[in-house]
This record gives sequence, structure tokens and C-alpha cells, in this order.
Amino acid sequence: MSFEKLQLIEPLLLALKKEGYTKPTPIQTQAIPIILEGRDLMGCAQTGTGKTAAFALPMLQLLSQNEKNEIAPKKIKALVITPTRELAIQIGESFAAYGNHTRLKQTVIFGGVPQNPQTNALKSGVDILVATPGRLLDLMDQGFINLNALEIFVLDEADRMLDMGFIHDIKRILKVIPAKRQSLFFSATMPTTIVKLASSILTNPVQIEVSPESTTAETVKQSIYFVDAVDKKNLLIHLLRNDKISTALVFTRTKHGADKVSHFLNKVNIKAEAIHGNKSQNARQNALTNFKAQKTRILVATDIAARGIDVDDLAYVFNYEIPNIPETYVHRIGRTGRAGASGTAISFCDREESVFLRDIQKLISIQIPVIEDHPYPASNKPVLEKKTNKPEDQTNQRKNGNHFNKPASLAGNLRKRKRQGKPVQS
Repeated sequence: MSFEKLQLIEPLLLALKKEGYTKPTPIQTQAIPIILEGRDLMGCAQTGTGKTAAFALPMLQLLSQNEKNEIAPKKIKALVITPTRELAIQIGESFAAYGNHTRLKQTVIFGGVPQNPQTNALKSGVDILVATPGRLLDLMDQGFINLNALEIFVLDEADRMLDMGFIHDIKRILKVIPAKRQSLFFSATMPTTIVKLASSILTNPVQIEVSPESTTAETVKQSIYFVDAVDKKNLLIHLLRNDKISTALVFTRTKHGADKVSHFLNKVNIKAEAIHGNKSQNARQNALTNFKAQKTRILVATDIAARGIDVDDLAYVFNYEIPNIPETYVHRIGRTGRAGASGTAISFCDREESVFLRDIQKLISIQIPVIEDHPYPASNKPVLEKKTNKPEDQTNQRKNGNHFNKPASLAGNLRKRKRQGKPVQS
């Protein structure tokens, strides 16, 4: 399959050629024809599957074909809502690159920065607006944005929207956009709350699913290091002494953890920056820019901040802390091994995290290889096997110090909340 066979117009094909894209990904192959037909779409897809191009390319084509020679400033015909500033910026960059040979204008708005440059762009007229919910509603309230001419509405990363508490903002936006429109809805997971939200937005949608979250890319080499929590710091430094690791993305569960890891790496002259919700917009964007340019060797991120990070040729991902939601593990390691390239995902597991690792391996149906030979082996290796209800087994587990009832219950509750679309705090 080629992009030509997807009936894309010449300006888009020229842009794709310049970007070095020759073969569409599975989600692009499925989604582009549906969107070009003007149908509503509900897509279940993770980041890293080529999702942005899957909706950006056909949107650009539809808008180009419907474009009128307007003398007055352009009106907003397409709106893309996304949860984070970083993802909004990257989607905007994609529209700019793919639409380089069209006459369509696009801009990106997000909070955390002065609004004047954004409002000036809006005043001059745009066809495509990429926005985070808060800044969009703010500028709508101020009268800078009118969505009466909207033709295409995209809600991206819907599950993350709910996790971040944006559901009420989304409902406010839906009330003011035209009822007659084409709507595209994307989410990495599809719990009941997400399906309910989709049904309120979409009309007779076509449903597609690509790379279910229970699968990991075969091109990613996965491994586990069992290590005591107090030794994770030293183990990470030890592994990063390897010059073959030119850049790496390191995940923590909390903002405080990201700052802590960044701090101790810099103390040993390993250039690192942290990216999370408490950082200013400029700090976050500068950190991402430095990482892409390899001025910063290590980017330490929380899960929410990392959603939308798209770095070409990222070869290493470290799970400094194992996520308490198994699907999150798949999202994290999906940052590497993209588009057929090879990647390496290394996870540190202490005794308290063993229940999370067990759930991950159950989800992905893979026993992740354990690296035994390293300088900081765990003093009490975690046991991943599930307990039975036999009295003698429970007695042995208590004797061996492997009684994980409480953490197991916690992990189960966290997974339940995640699938119900409820916020999960760490």
C-alpha cells in the first residue's frame, strides 16, 4: 500500500515525500479513506501508530477541496482538541508540515504562555485550530474564537482527557460547535466512560482499532532488573555510563520522582531535564527541544507529560518506576521501536512493584527477560507467581516474606478505576 493508492492529492504527496514518508501505517490505511468519505470515526489507537497523520492528511485534503477564495479573514473550519501543550504543539507542527503546499492556515493555542501571539494569529484568520481545552474556552469567553463555521471536530487522546479532568470542558465545547459536522474521536483505551463520551459526539461512526494496548512492538527488546528501591539510583547511573546510550527517556510515576531523578543525574554530569505538569510551559518546551536536538541526553517524564512526546530514533526507554496501570507500560515503551526501528525498554522492579510487573506480564502475555548479572541485585527477589488459596501455600508465602495481599488489592482497584475512566493519583 502506498499513499498514492489512498487517493491523496498532489500537494500532500509532495509534503509526505519531503518528510520521508513512503508507506502508510495500518491506522492511516484504515482511517484516511473513511475520513475522506466524510464519515465520523472512532479510533482506538496508541501514540506512535501514525495517528496524527491519519486524521491530519484527510482533513487537509477535505478543507483544500472545499476552500473558497475568501476576502475576509479565514474562519475556523477544523478544531483539534488535545489534552497537553506538548501534544498540541506537535500536532500543529504536523499540520504545518503536511499542509506546506496548500493555502490553508493553522495555529496552536495553549495555556501557560502569554495569549497575545495566539490572539494575533486568530485575528488574521485560520482554517485549522489545534487547542488545549482551558485556553480554548478562555479565548472563546473573551470573544477571540468563533466556531460557527466549524466543519470538522477532532477529540484526541480522549482517555487522557478524562484522566486530567477535562470532561466538563469538553462538554462545554460540544454545546457551542455546530451539530452538523464531521467528528473524529481517538483514544488509546476504551473503558465504558470513553464509549459513552464518544456516543455523545459521533453520528453513526466507523470504528477502527490498531495496535491494541495489550500488545508490545516486536522490535522493542524488553528486560527487567530486580533491584532494591534504594539502589535504583545507582543502577540507573551505572547503565547510563554506557556511551552507546546517546539519549534515553526515563519514566517515573510522580512529578517529585521526575525532579529527583533529574537532579541526581545532573550531579554526576549526566545531562538530564525533567518534564511534568508543574513545570512552566517554556521550561517544558525547552526541555523537549533540547532532548530532540540531543543537547540534553536524558529526559525524565511522568506519564501525562510524556503523552505526545514524539522523538525520531529514540532507542532507549527506562521505567525507573514501574507503572501501577499495566496499559501504561505499553504506552511508555511504545515511545521506542517505532516504524519498524529497533528499541530497548529497561525496567527497574523493587519488591513493592512486583505486583505491577505481574499484571503487566499478564496483559502483554510475555514473560519479560530478567537481567541477573548487574552490580545491584535485589536483596529479596520479588515473587511474581500468584498465590493460591491452599492453607499450606499461604503459610509458606508468609514465611518467605512474600505476602502481597495489600499491594495486589491496590493494583486491582487502580486498574478498575482506570477502566472506568476515573482519575488515578500517584
